[in-house]
Amino acid sequence: MSKIINKNRLKFIPYGRQYIDKEDIQEVVKVLKSDFLTQGPKIPEFEEKLAGYCGSRYAVVFNSGTSALHGAYFALGLGKGDEFITSPITFVATANAGLYLGAKPVFVDVESDTGNIDASKIEKKITKRTRLITPVHYAGHPVDLDRIRDIATRHKLFVVEDACHALGAKYSHQSKTNNWTKIGSCSHSDMTVLSFHPVKHITTGEGGAVLTTNKDFYKKLVMFRSHGITKDKTLFTNYDNLHNYNNYGIHSNLISHVDDWYYEMQSLGYNYRMTDIQAALGISQLRKLDTFVEKRRAIADVYRKAFLNNTYFDIPTEKDYAYSSYHLYAIRLKDKYKNRKKEIFARMRKIGLGVQVHYIPVYLQPYYRELGYKNGSCPVAEDFYHKEISLPMFPGLKHKDIKTVIEKVLTVFNS
Repeated sequence: MSKIINKNRLKFIPYGRQYIDKEDIQEVVKVLKSDFLTQGPKIPEFEEKLAGYCGSRYAVVFNSGTSALHGAYFALGLGKGDEFITSPITFVATANAGLYLGAKPVFVDVESDTGNIDASKIEKKITKRTRLITPVHYAGHPVDLDRIRDIATRHKLFVVEDACHALGAKYSHQSKTNNWTKIGSCSHSDMTVLSFHPVKHITTGEGGAVLTTNKDFYKKLVMFRSHGITKDKTLFTNYDNLHNYNNYGIHSNLISHVDDWYYEMQSLGYNYRMTDIQAALGISQLRKLDTFVEKRRAIADVYRKAFLNNTYFDIPTEKDYAYSSYHLYAIRLKDKYKNRKKEIFARMRKIGLGVQVHYIPVYLQPYYRELGYKNGSCPVAEDFYHKEISLPMFPGLKHKDIKTVIEKVLTVFNS
């Protein structure tokens, strides 16, 4: 009986999946055979290549996108009593990372078409306690960075881009025609955060990064990910108190050798370090990033042509200032179908489509409700949640898989 079931079981197409090839595996194996498995030479190599790709000055890699967010908020000095503005349509980590430091997330409603934070509603939520704005490039579609940077400048706020969906995406400055910059360049922000989870544009298994052009932020990030410790002699603050060599008659030419073991813990950091194994995979994946993005955009174009003007759901839009990297392909059910979302979702899963929902608004989570957040705070975001379904979108989708997705989606609505 089990053999018959397996033979007839429909192929399950997930909403996202990593793409790993022989080159990736070979690069990881090289590290496994080397002297360094943790913080070795692959870490700075990956950071240099990542910063170079995005057009930023510095990159600091972490063991997850969540820890990278935590590090970015820490570097800005976010703390108890502070507030920061962000979107409710995101993974909980965007807000949680601020809670770790004692700050309060303030949620601003989203645009109904992109799912991105609605810049026109931000200023109403700014108070004397607001320190920063964290826009989320939902599904890989850049937010309106010109407007957000303008608001931040006028109110003297920091900007941290949550670009965990948007590696490979581009933004066009509205004041300059065809002036595209890559998300991660930090041209409109103080820092940009990335994720390398398996369903993202490149993967290191788990992993993340913070990009910045600010040297002080860079130094704080490097220490924060490694217990708050530094071995940089130019940053030592307690060295002279502990090492008065003249009193002990130690010859000065020996000092440099003694210094090799010295370090200082200057803040309460964490063990958020990435390994060389992960970095090697990241370097190899980065070489293929442009190809990955091109494939995602090609899949999105096939979906767009197949689903254009259908009467069941709206398809993703792309604003004139945005070049989306399509982390997700998020459809939005028409009003007359949103009350049937549970049924539609279940039927899609039953016939082999690994659809998902992104996201339950963060403030509706039980933990946030206990903190005092209420239903109805961001009505557009709640409506977006009730309508959204993410269809399969990843570089490894074959033409026949894409065709299967289209046929099965339409079958669910037509039957």
